[in-house]
Amino acid sequence: MAIKHYLQFKDFTRDEYEYLFARTQSIKKQFKAYQQYWPLTDRTLVMIFEKASTRTRLSFEAGMHQLGGSAIYLNTRDSQLGRGEPVEDAAQVISRMSDIVMIRTFEQEIIERFAANSRVPVINGLTNEYHPCQILADICTYIEHRGCIQGKTVAWVGDANNMCHTWLQAAEVLDFRVHVSTPPGYGLNPALIDGVDASCFAVFSDPMEACHGADLVTTDVWTSMGYEAENDARLRAFADWQVDGDMMRVAAADALFMHCLPAHRGEEVTAEVIDGTQSVVWDEAENRLHVQKALMEYLLLGRIETK
Repeated sequence: MAIKHYLQFKDFTRDEYEYLFARTQSIKKQFKAYQQYWPLTDRTLVMIFEKASTRTRLSFEAGMHQLGGSAIYLNTRDSQLGRGEPVEDAAQVISRMSDIVMIRTFEQEIIERFAANSRVPVINGLTNEYHPCQILADICTYIEHRGCIQGKTVAWVGDANNMCHTWLQAAEVLDFRVHVSTPPGYGLNPALIDGVDASCFAVFSDPMEACHGADLVTTDVWTSMGYEAENDARLRAFADWQVDGDMMRVAAADALFMHCLPAHRGEEVTAEVIDGTQSVVWDEAENRLHVQKALMEYLLLGRIETK
């Protein structure tokens, strides 16, 4: 099998995603039934972290163990990468000693350079530009609760960050629409939406308008990792972009709320919403585990017949 990486959401086709969503449900069902499933026995996942994490590390590490393999944690501060070793050299060495690599870092360029020099599949665990594994889990969660996402509307309220730009890629691949509403000065990055079909998204200055009739309302923290120095300015700028009960009431009657977590109640979302009946944030978080198991299995073994 040719080496296949997962660095952006658009790296896979719609057909591949349909397979992955079905495979995720099969793997999750086995897990819930306490059925042992070890297709990756003797395979090793290396996890490289330059950015802190809870869900990404736990879901990948636990997931690899549940598939019968092993996972090794590397923090760049504790490795030669943190002392100036070229990314290309590190990729050559690490990929000769492992079977698959997950990287959580800053610039997308870093992971692209690593993948270009890797002998094994590389997964984007998060970069400043994209977060494909999270959107994979989010869409899987939507499908679990509401069925196919094709033709639906997702409202993104808040910072046009890596999550937002990944949602736009997903909309194009899976044929749904994204309503984006951000404060002035925190909008979409022209370089990251270059080439994205404009019919897949619309930009709204009023977040209430963006949420009107939406099937899914989602947001993220106002200050992402690496932007902590801007926190005070962002708190002021984003004050009107808090997802609250009024926004959810103008969305579709059966609209869901999602948040990739960690969340700050009283900032980007009210407690009423995130702890309310429309919120599926805990299912969303758990599904990181299951979609990533399906993803690693696919990258290493190809398609498996789903029973």
